[in-house]
Amino acid sequence: MTTTRPVTLVTGGSRGIGAATCRRLAGLGHDIALSYVQNAEAAERTAEAIREAGARCVTVRADTAEEAHVNRLFDTAAEQLGPVTGLVNNAGVSGPLGRLADTGTDVLRRVLDVNVLGTLLCCRRAAQDMAAHGTGAIVNVSSAAATLGSPGDYVHYAASKAAVDALTVGLAKELGPDGIRVNAVAPGITDTDMHAAMGAPDRAAQSAPGIPLRRPGAPDEIAAAIAWLLSPDASYTTGTVLRVAGGR
Repeated sequence: MTTTRPVTLVTGGSRGIGAATCRRLAGLGHDIALSYVQNAEAAERTAEAIREAGARCVTVRADTAEEAHVNRLFDTAAEQLGPVTGLVNNAGVSGPLGRLADTGTDVLRRVLDVNVLGTLLCCRRAAQDMAAHGTGAIVNVSSAAATLGSPGDYVHYAASKAAVDALTVGLAKELGPDGIRVNAVAPGITDTDMHAAMGAPDRAAQSAPGIPLRRPGAPDEIAAAIAWLLSPDASYTTGTVLRVAGGR
């Protein structure tokens, strides 16, 4: 099945920045495949919003740290929507806030598995599929933490996002001759439920005094940057890590 509409796969698309990205892209004419790990209800709410915008959508339960899940995700997207033309590597985890000395090995392993290995696996599969068509765009969701280091909060998460930045720069050079662009967005503190999962539900609001713009970001603001990097307006942009962090 082929389509003239862009087909974009968004990992971790059920909530937060991922859901906002799905909604925005749907409004811009993209058909969407989104993955989620646990919350099927949230994924379906996002899917309903996508369909209400006039776009097609498929939801796939998949853990991007698992190679077989990644292959099933891409296969399902292609079978139901058409060749994948865009990938947003949004799925990510941080674990609880705290010093590295107090962080369990299971947390470290999971953060690296999802944030680094999962992004690598999705990028590899996208590169294989997109090269066959001679075009495509990948946007990795990094973090301002990659350059700030986030001491006392999650240096392991910051390290994983620094790896994403390195991947973005290197893969952009590798895939440029194949007509595939690779960029990243590095959000600052954004008002999502990720903070509650880390054990600090008020963290976004409490961070405001330390941000030059004096407020956390909104998911829609990050989604706007992602959408631009996927768009024809960014046709000469590759290997870029676009910081959307309120001045931090």
